[in-house]
Amino acid sequence: MSTQQEFFDALLAADSAEAPCPPGLLSWNQSDPARRFAVYRNNVLSSLIDALAQGFPVLQQLVGEEFFRAMAKMFVRAQPPRSRILAFYGQEFPAFVEAFAPAASLPYLADLARLEMLRIQAYHAADATTLAPQDIGAALADEAGLGELRWVLHPSVAVLRSRHAVVSLWGAHQGLLEITTVNPALAQTALVVRLGLEVSIVGIAEASGFFIEQLLQDVSLGQAAAASEDRFPQFELSTALGTLLHWHCVSAFKTASLLG
Repeated sequence: MSTQQEFFDALLAADSAEAPCPPGLLSWNQSDPARRFAVYRNNVLSSLIDALAQGFPVLQQLVGEEFFRAMAKMFVRAQPPRSRILAFYGQEFPAFVEAFAPAASLPYLADLARLEMLRIQAYHAADATTLAPQDIGAALADEAGLGELRWVLHPSVAVLRSRHAVVSLWGAHQGLLEITTVNPALAQTALVVRLGLEVSIVGIAEASGFFIEQLLQDVSLGQAAAASEDRFPQFELSTALGTLLHWHCVSAFKTASLLG
């Protein structure tokens, strides 16, 4: 085992007694290297837990700071960062929360964590212009070619279809409604999109969410609409398109000729 690996293992050891100090570690002033390493280890763990707390603020509010930090510490030790860039650290956190036995009584936590991660990803998504209303109107007016168009959505656009009231839980912790009025067992679908520097989380119909997911997979409008109608008999294309237009989600169109 390399010295670097021994240092890493000791840094994230669950029990400091198991790896109190990497072998061969010395201090420049002859102070106890084990004590100095313990301080360093604590600072690293705290920094990574703080990064998760910053990325998942609503999740922390729901379970409380003490529970969150204990859960986050276990995650950090199981899934340490693989990059120096911590902006997206915690992508595996929702799956960890879902499997975390002490949180089993709150089954909506994992999807809430997924929503918060989508928000982070939307915030850091690439910039892109969105089409002007007249350009979209011209495309919609071309009934002959409309079905074959592929709609390119803004890089920040994402959808989460959940069996839980993730949009309301998020909104309650933004002061948009009272938490006591939220029924977590109510299924909700969230649209995530960034307008400028502000990320919006919007509740939409599940059928519209499914339709948008199809567009994100680069299928044509006609194919997306057909799949949505087959899956959701109540699907309304006008409602789904209206949602995309209202939230300025459309960046471009691709036609069959452009696809080669």
